[in-house]
Order: sequence, then structure tokens, then C-alpha cells
Amino acid sequence: MREALDQWTFVYAAYAIGVAGTLAMIAWSWIAMRRAEARREKAKRK
Repeated sequence: MREALDQWTFVYAAYAIGVAGTLAMIAWSWIAMRRAEARREKAKRK
């Protein structure tokens, strides 16, 4: 019997965390960009 932990589980988890973090940063940046564009348009109209 082998008692060692399977390293690939941790590799998959690390990739999942990396991809999820990247997608979260893209979404956050996109939302911030939309807010900034809306503020710019609002300032232009005044």
C-alpha cells in the first residue's frame, strides 16, 4: 500500500486557483473600467 499523497491533486488545485483568480481580476477590471467611463461621460455632460 502506498500512503503518499498524490501531487497532481495539488497541481490541479493550483491551476484552478490561478484561473479563478485571473477571471476575477478580469471581471473586476472590466467593472472598474465601465464605472470610470460612466463617470467620464457624466462629467462631459455638465
